[in-house]
Amino acid sequence: MDWNEILESLQMAARSVGAEVTSPWFYLQVGVILAAAGIALAAASFLRARINPAEMAMGWPAPLRLLLRRLIHHAGVAVFTALTALTRGVLVHSTWPSRSYLLAVVASLASAWLIIRLATSLIHNGTVVRVVSVAAWTVAALSIIGQLGPVAEALDSVSITVGTLRLTPLLLIKATAFFAIALWLVNLAGNFIEMRITRAHDLTPSVQVLLIKLIRVALFIVAIAVVAGSVGIDLSAFALFSGAVGVGLGFGLQKIIANFISGVILLADKSVKPGDLVTIGDSFGRINTMNTRYISVAAGDGREFLIPNEDLITQKVVNWTYTDKNTLVKVNFSTNYDADPDRVCQLAIEIAAKTPRVTRQKPPNCLLTEFAEAGMKFGLTFWIDDPYAGMDNVRSDVMRALWRAFKDENIRVPYPVREIRVRGGALPVETVIEEVPGE
Repeated sequence: MDWNEILESLQMAARSVGAEVTSPWFYLQVGVILAAAGIALAAASFLRARINPAEMAMGWPAPLRLLLRRLIHHAGVAVFTALTALTRGVLVHSTWPSRSYLLAVVASLASAWLIIRLATSLIHNGTVVRVVSVAAWTVAALSIIGQLGPVAEALDSVSITVGTLRLTPLLLIKATAFFAIALWLVNLAGNFIEMRITRAHDLTPSVQVLLIKLIRVALFIVAIAVVAGSVGIDLSAFALFSGAVGVGLGFGLQKIIANFISGVILLADKSVKPGDLVTIGDSFGRINTMNTRYISVAAGDGREFLIPNEDLITQKVVNWTYTDKNTLVKVNFSTNYDADPDRVCQLAIEIAAKTPRVTRQKPPNCLLTEFAEAGMKFGLTFWIDDPYAGMDNVRSDVMRALWRAFKDENIRVPYPVREIRVRGGALPVETVIEEVPGE
């Protein structure tokens, strides 16, 4: 179709509209439409005030509850559609069908909008819902007034040829619509498969993450291939583009590809997995999530470290829970030489054993490590099986309990005492500062 034919079609439509406007039945239909709109607004307000969807749909399946909420929300459109369709039926039976054409068009447009809004209720993104609703309703409106074919031909008449690929506005619109639908379906399928995989308790967390990522990538590739085939795009036309992308991957995207490959390796070799307690450089925390580009390490104080996967391959990584969640905690303390070291070690072991988070499977141990200048030094070690809950807090609990026990047993902790000795009563005065062990 060329532009002259399009102009002729528009002129014919204008003449038809002019003939319709001059008819008194046109104004009757307009009046009916305005009256139906007013009644629909009043009815919608009344229904929203009197009907509580939560109470009415209590015990219903989730899809039916969602449908009821959407119907109440769009009650005005539903009432308006019913009134216009009913009035149009009365006019068709009482007079010529052409005298109710406007009502038929308005009722069809309202019905299409209601159906589209109910269908898009499954989409949770408000912006996507509005875009999809407007686009679908535009196509429905063109089809209702009989202009979908001419508009499609007009959009297909303008083209740009890139190699063997003929790009037209109609092709781009179709590809965008189909790709959006395919992405939505891929997301639904990916979420369903992810839910099934996470419920498989015989798979380790790292294998679960690896399978989920690979399946999502495969679904995305399949979606692109299906969409390209649906709109008639030959994928071989992108051979030159794919070659340029390959060069770009080799030069500009080395880190991204390296992190992606490193992420796949980490997920496959199970060296780290979600839930592990790790130390990577200066970062210490629990692995929260593993992505194809980075891992998220929660520090426990509200911070999360996003560490590239490549760093876990090339740097030293301390995995506190690689094969065993039991973690050794050490507490160093000192006493003066008046204390009995056997009694000190006995007290320390008893206190550690009574601490709630200390595991009973491996008993605590206390060793005399050094006879220092200020006193005796001891090392208390004990095991915990929940290091992700923190090690400093359990260490603090043991040290406070030690302090209270030492007070009760009259065991003193050494600390430096400074003495100032002044020799001679006349000037000059020599001041000597010494540090001696205090009690």
